[in-house]
Parts: sequence; structure tokens; C-alpha cells
Amino acid sequence: MTDQGGTHNAISGGIFFSAVIQGRDITVQLPREITPALSGLPAATPAFTGRQADLDVLLGALAPRPAGTGPPGVSASRTVAVTAVGGLAGVGKTELAVQAAHTVLANGWFPGGVLFADLFGYDEVRRLEPAQALEGFLRALGIPGEHIPPQAQDRARLYASVLAAYAEQGQGVLVVADNVYASEQAEPLLPTDGINAALVTSRDTLGLLNARLLDLDVLTPEAAACMLDRTLRVARPGDSRVTDCPGDAAAIARTCGGLPLALRIIAALLAEDPARPLAAMAADLRDERTRLDEISYANTGVRAAFDLSYQRLDPGHARLFRLLTVNPGPDISTQTAAALTGHDQAVTRRELEALARAHLIEHGSGYGRWRMHDLVRLYADQHGRSNAQADARDEAYIRLLNHYLDTTIAASAHLDPAVADPATREFNEREQALAWLDAEYPNLTSVTYAAASRGHLAVARDLPRAMWHFLSWRRHFNDWITLATIASNAADRLGDPRGEAVARASLAAALHGARRFEEAITAWQHAAQIFRDTGDRNGEAGALSNLGLALQGVARFEEAITACQEAAQIFRDTGDRHREGMALSNLGSALQQAARFEEAITACQEAAQILRDTGDRHSEAMALNNLGATLVQMELFQEAFTACLGAGEIFQDTGDWHGAGEALSNLGIALREMGRFEEAITACQYAALFFRETHDEYNEGIALANLEEAQQATRQA
Repeated sequence: MTDQGGTHNAISGGIFFSAVIQGRDITVQLPREITPALSGLPAATPAFTGRQADLDVLLGALAPRPAGTGPPGVSASRTVAVTAVGGLAGVGKTELAVQAAHTVLANGWFPGGVLFADLFGYDEVRRLEPAQALEGFLRALGIPGEHIPPQAQDRARLYASVLAAYAEQGQGVLVVADNVYASEQAEPLLPTDGINAALVTSRDTLGLLNARLLDLDVLTPEAAACMLDRTLRVARPGDSRVTDCPGDAAAIARTCGGLPLALRIIAALLAEDPARPLAAMAADLRDERTRLDEISYANTGVRAAFDLSYQRLDPGHARLFRLLTVNPGPDISTQTAAALTGHDQAVTRRELEALARAHLIEHGSGYGRWRMHDLVRLYADQHGRSNAQADARDEAYIRLLNHYLDTTIAASAHLDPAVADPATREFNEREQALAWLDAEYPNLTSVTYAAASRGHLAVARDLPRAMWHFLSWRRHFNDWITLATIASNAADRLGDPRGEAVARASLAAALHGARRFEEAITAWQHAAQIFRDTGDRNGEAGALSNLGLALQGVARFEEAITACQEAAQIFRDTGDRHREGMALSNLGSALQQAARFEEAITACQEAAQILRDTGDRHSEAMALNNLGATLVQMELFQEAFTACLGAGEIFQDTGDWHGAGEALSNLGIALREMGRFEEAITACQYAALFFRETHDEYNEGIALANLEEAQQATRQA
């Protein structure tokens, strides 16, 4: 039998029931290739950009193997039969697959052609079931309608036979199943013969599809601006608004979050109105409350695209999706998400993984961290606000704040020498605590700002205080100034004098670290006065001790000595031996700079012994380094070498590379004066390196000057 489509079936020894073919011997004569009209392959856009690396991955999977490397008797085969492209709605999955399909056709890799079907997986009204898609493919393959079985399983068997026949005749076919919602929707459409191949696109990661997975990310800012320009020029070839106003174009690309769908919509709006400046468009997109409404053209918009993914979530996943926006920071850990929802961490992890498979959230900087695209975040937040009561959103926010504050206190205990048993507070090791603080630092700063603006003043007061030792350790001085100011204002609004004193002390320490000594002096004096007024003698002494350091920064050495002596005496009176040692260390530094060297040596040695006895190795190293600097001034270079070497070893053991730089800088001077020039050069080089890595340009300059002197001494030797 021959039909007008050119398919000939010769059947022998078989039984024919309606459109079902059963037979012992079936010969199917196929058309030479699938015609474009039947394949359904859309045209590729000329504005395609920023995806070359992803396109190369697809083409690498689709390229035929060299002859002789495939199965015996088969002229050509492919390494990967199926590649599944996953990603957020509007990220450009379909366009990437279409570009790859057109490229392989042009290369002649699939002589039989391309079968393309949009399965509308996320649209319950238009969704194609596998049986419907198989019917369309079979017709495109030249099978007459009357020969297509009514049952899905029979269609799948016939489809596999036809694809195998194409493969045997060297007419490999590429199948593109677009917009698939689950593995079972795509599986009956996928070839398994090693010659034919398939591309699948989905908003979900189809991990059970036995396919190579490729997850698309958004475009880079540069690629996003380029796409905006190219798309606009396709519509209006002479339109140069993007190249004329690159700053406005970058702002648009940024507010679109590099999402191709959003960029195409904005380009359509701009093309529709050639007089509209890019600055006006950027201004219209600036307001987060209306941004999703602005990114809409006719019936197309990012909100509608996100709706299709959101509507598929079960209630628990949808609640988590909405609550994630309660976190004001850039990402969230599984642990924090569990605290936010009030659920078990393992349950929360599985829910987060489900949202990631749906590409409504993304994997963050490491395992167990998650983030949202900016536009998805706006979308989720709008749903979260409208479901605030059902989701218990306010209660979730309180849990989030308490989690961040409590965990910060536990982690920072490992950096506070006054805490004797930090391992009992959740983190077993110092490195683990530091890693948590480093990872959560952007969230902690965001939470502080949000707590202050939303009236959670106790958290705004206490969280910067809990971060004190971390901010000092990592030398985040500019951020610290801002956070401490927020804490001080919150304490003032709460009517909490002691809280204000602590915040002022924190601000003073940050100003000192930023070398803003005059401001630090004022802040320390203010803090000391509040502590004195409230009867907190130890607080007053701590402020005085640090005031002494700030006074040294402006060369007011005698005042510095007086402040440190008063602090040491108060600590001695209250029996705080550890903090007495720290005050004596500061006193030793002030005495050294006032050229009262013998007194300085006595103070530093006493400080080092006290701090050693109280188990504060890091502060002991500071005292030893002050001792070494004093001994250098006295030209006792061998003794200075011993003190500085000991300080440097402790600093390195405790991971304080800035402190190590200070010790090595003094060590380099001692070595130079001892005539050990090569060792001096090495010490100064490392000192400069450590200061550079800790962003201390002032001390880096001093270390480089010492290095130059050591090198000059070597040349003169």
C-alpha cells in the first residue's frame, strides 16, 4: 500500500486490525527526510547571544562519533543519546535547543531531520500527553493517520520501529521535546538506538531521565546588554539606544537579572516606542513593587511565566518558597531555612531540593546554600505578603532573627578569649565557627539593617555586638562602623544606656581599625563616660585601655600611658587578671612610643606572662610583639628576634595573618641589624604579603620600606 506521503508498507504473514499492525515481516519504506513543515522546528533568533559555551556542550553531545567507534555494524553513533536542558522559566532553554537543532541540520549530522514538539508541560490546559506527541511525530515521519494505533504503547512501539528504520538507512533524526514537566512525559519520545538523539527542555531538573543534564544560568551583565541591543536592532535596525547609553542599558540588564525573557519583553517595549529613552525605561524598572508589572508585553510577561511553575508546587513547597523571601540577605542555608519554617532540617532540605529541581531557587556558593533570581524573589515575596497570615510570616521572621543572633553568639565565642568553653556552644572547632561567620556575613549585615528598619531594635543592637570579634578578625572596618552606628542608635531608641556604651565601644574599635583615630578617641571617651555613669567599672576600664591605643595613633603618648595605667589598676582592683594583662600590653606599647623603654619592657613581659597564664595565646602574641618592638628600639636585637619570632609563630598558629605581618615586620628589622640580610628580606616580603592580603595599605607601605632597607644593606655588604 502506498499513500500520498510516500510511505509504502509491504506486510506478509500478518494480521491487520483497524490501525494496529501486527505481523511477522513488516517493511516500511520511508520518506527521504522529515520536511521542515512537518518537523515543527521554530526559526532561530538572530539575537541569540551569551550562550556559546552552553551551545558547545549541546553540539559536543550531538556530534557523531568518528567512524568505527560506535556499535558494530553501525556507521555512526553518538556519545550521548539524550541531553536535558533545565532552567528557570524564561532563561532561554527553548532558544538554546532550537539554535542547536539548526546548527546540527546545517552540519548534516542528522540527515533524517528534526522532530520538534512543544509539550506545554506546565500548562494544564494545553499540555500534550505522550500519546498526542507520538501521533504528531509519527505523522511527521510519514506514517499515514490510518496506520497510527490508538493506544499510547502501540504508538511508542511503532515510533521506535520507524526511528530504528531511519537509523538503519543512515538517516539519523534529532528529537526535540520542549517544555517537559516530568520524565514520564518525555520518555516515550526518546530514541535509544545510539544513532538518533534527543534534546529535552524543562523547568525541572529531570534527574531520572537517564540523560546528560545541562542547567542554564542567567546571562552575564555584558551578554544581557548585548542581547538587548541585538533584539532591539532586529526590530529596528538603526536603533542605537543601547550603544548610545551603555549605563542605562546596564541598569536595565541588571534589573532584568540577565533573564532573556525579561530582556526580550523590554526590547519589544522599546521597539514599540522609538522615542522612549533607555533612562526612562531604567527608571520605570527601578521600583521593585511594580517591576514585574512593567516587564510585560501584551499577554507575555515574566509573572505569567513564573505562575506556571508556582502553580505546580504542593502546599508545603509553596509555603517554603514564599517564606524564603523573609530572609533579607542574598542567600540562605538549609539550617537557616529550617529555622525559618520551624521544620526539621532534613525535611527542609528535601523541600529545598524540590524547589531547586523546579528551578525556582538555585544552588548557592556551596553545598547546602540556596539563592533566588531577583525577579523570582520579587514574585515570591508578593505571594508571601498576600499569604502572610496563612504562612505565619511574622513568626517566621522572629525565628529567623533569633537563629542568626544565637548562632552568631555561638560562633563568635571561638574568637573571644574571654570565653573558656566555646566548643559547648554549637560549633566544635574554631575553623568551623569562622567558616559559618564568613558564609553568613552578608546575611548578618542585611539582617541588622532590616531589623533596625522594621523596629526589631534589640536585634539591631545585639547582632553587631555579637559580631565584634569577627569584624575585628576579618578587618571589616567600614562595615563595622555602619553596623555599630546602627546598634548605637537602636540602644538609644530603647533607652538602654549600657547597650549604647557597648555600641559606642564597638564603634570606637571600628574607627580605630580604619585609622580614624580622632573619631575613635571621642567614641572611646563617650563609652567610658557611660560605663562610669552606670557603675560598670570593667566596662570603663576596657574603654580606657583601648582609648590608650587610639591616643597613641595621634602621638599623645603621655595621655595614652595615663589611660592604660588607670585601666590596668581598675582591672587589678576588680580581679580581672586576663583583661589586666591586655591593658598592660597596651601600656607597654604606649611606653615604648614615649621612649620609656625600661618601663615598656617590664609592662610587656608582665602582660605576656599574665596572658600566657590565662590561656589567651593570641593576646600573648600581641604583648610579645610589643616587647619585640621595644627591644629593637633599645638595639637589643637578639632578644628582639626571640620575642618577635615567638609572636609570629603564635599569630600564624591562630590564623591571624595581619598580626603575623606585624611580627615579621619587626623581625625583619632585627634580622637586618643582626646582619642576617637574606632572612631579613624574606621576613619583610612575607610581612608585606600578609598586609596586602588583609588590605592594610598603611602597614604594607612600612613593610615595603623595611624591605628596601634590607635589600640596600645587602648590596652594601
